[in-house]
Order: sequence, then C-alpha cells, then structure tokens
Amino acid sequence: MKQILCFLVISFLIGNVFSQKTRSVAFYNVENLFDTIDGPNDDAEFLPAAKNQWNAARYEEKLTHIREVLLAMGNPLVCGFSEVENAAVVRAIIANQEAFKSYGIVHYESPDARGIDVALIYDSCKLNLIDSKAIRFVLPGETKPTTRDILWAQFKYKKQPFYVMLNHWPSRRGGTDESDDKRVAAAKIACNFIDSIQKANGYPIIFLGDLNDHPENNAPKLIDERLDPMITKESGPTKGTHFYNNEWGILDHIYVSANFIGKKNGVIANSGQIHNFPFLMEEYKGNIQPKRTYGGSKYLGGYSDHLPVSIQLNIK
Repeated sequence: MKQILCFLVISFLIGNVFSQKTRSVAFYNVENLFDTIDGPNDDAEFLPAAKNQWNAARYEEKLTHIREVLLAMGNPLVCGFSEVENAAVVRAIIANQEAFKSYGIVHYESPDARGIDVALIYDSCKLNLIDSKAIRFVLPGETKPTTRDILWAQFKYKKQPFYVMLNHWPSRRGGTDESDDKRVAAAKIACNFIDSIQKANGYPIIFLGDLNDHPENNAPKLIDERLDPMITKESGPTKGTHFYNNEWGILDHIYVSANFIGKKNGVIANSGQIHNFPFLMEEYKGNIQPKRTYGGSKYLGGYSDHLPVSIQLNIK
C-alpha cells in the first residue's frame, strides 16, 4: 500500500509540473554523493570494502532519495547540488528518468581535498545555456587550490538572460573563528564576479550555496551587501537548514539581485522556502532533525544532513 501511495503522489507531482504557473530554483547539499568506484580523489571511505560499506544498493537508494526530493519540489527549473563526487553521479540522478528527460547538467571537476564538487541540473526545454565556467582560487595560507570551485552558468528564458552562481565555501573545521578568513576569501571571489556582471551588463543573478556560515557571519554579509537574501528563519518551520549542537542554523542560502525580484519572468518576492518534507525528517537522539545517510559509520538510509531550499520564478 505504501508503494502504491508513493507512486500516486509522484505521478501527481510529475503531471503537475506541466500545469503550474511558477517554477523553482533550488539548492540541495546532498551529503556525500559518491559512486562505488575507487577514483583518483579521496573517496576511500565510500567504497564497498571500506568501514562505511558504501555499496551499489546504498548508492542507488541515495539516488532515489534525491529524485524524491526533486519531485517534491515540483521538478526545479534549476537545482544546484553540493557534495557530489563527479559528473557521473549527477548524470545518474536524472538518467533514464521520465521526469528529468529534458534536463542538462553543468559540472566542473574541482581540486577539493575531499573529492567533492558542486554541480547543477537545469530544464533544457525551458532554458538555453549560454555559457558556464568554474572560478578557481587559492585560500589564505595555501599555495595551491584545495577547495571547491565557484561555478556559474548564464541562462536565457525567452528574452530574459540571468546568471546562476553555485557555491560550497570552506568548512568550519579547526574552529569557526579560526577558519573565518577562508570563507571571507571565498566570498570576496564571489563578490568580484557579482560586481563584474553588474558593471558589464547588469544581468540578474541568483546565488546558491552551502556557505558553511550563518547569515549574520562575516562572509555572507559581503554577499548581503550586493544581493537580497531569500532564505531566512521565516522561510520554514525548522528556522534553519542544518541541525548541529541541538540548534538549527541557516547554512544553505539563496540570494537574488534586486533587479530580478517581482519582474514578469523573474523571482517572486518572499518566495524563499526551507523544505522539511516529512520523509526528510526523523527523531535522532531525542531531536527531530534531517534524516541523514550515516550517523558516524552507522548506515541510517536517510537523505542528507541538510534540508533543501528554493525560490519561485514566474515561469510557466
């Protein structure tokens, strides 16, 4: 009965995509989407013989979970991902799926020490991909790039061009204050790109990403000076996208340039959402929080330790 109900719900969502008056742009940190192949990067703990026993069945379940989230968000026009191993795992999300048959991907292999990248998928029936690139940079105190690139893509819907920027800034490993300069450095690189676009042509920008910082922290404030935040504590009942030390916090952000809000083919004002679909949540150690894939090395069979976020565009 449960399988029949899930099928009916998903069938409704797929059909509803073609009748809705708006489409979402979303971001989702999918938490360690690795394949089962021993690659050149640091993927040792996500192999069948490793402690985590990451095998084909668990990988396929993870892919199914991500598709479930995308369907629940109404098949986003664009969705950015973080913590993906390579282009192959992103293609695997949408491959041989009727609901995603028109989707393309944008991905660049980054030099991240953990072997994870950012990538995005987009509905190629609605959007033309004009250009895309990855911005590579060196963090303070280092001599070569060791973190995720910032990815950007320029799209056009009808006559409306716009940019999507995708970020996954350095973690808080080693301490929040001690690592702050790394995220500020990433923010400055992103700001340079934003400023260059605003000066060159003024095209609208949608900025997505896991910034590993809260809105009030130093690095996100630099983006806040240029773009309008769309994800706030009022964007969802959880008041945050990530649960840590018994507290909710917003690590996953969407910002939009003011010239794209409230326009005919633009972003709907105050449409930012933190999605806490019931299937994403569970009670763990006495708290209702995101149902993640692992708790330590114990396989939990969940989705991610982050919740997805989205905004709505006036696009049929």
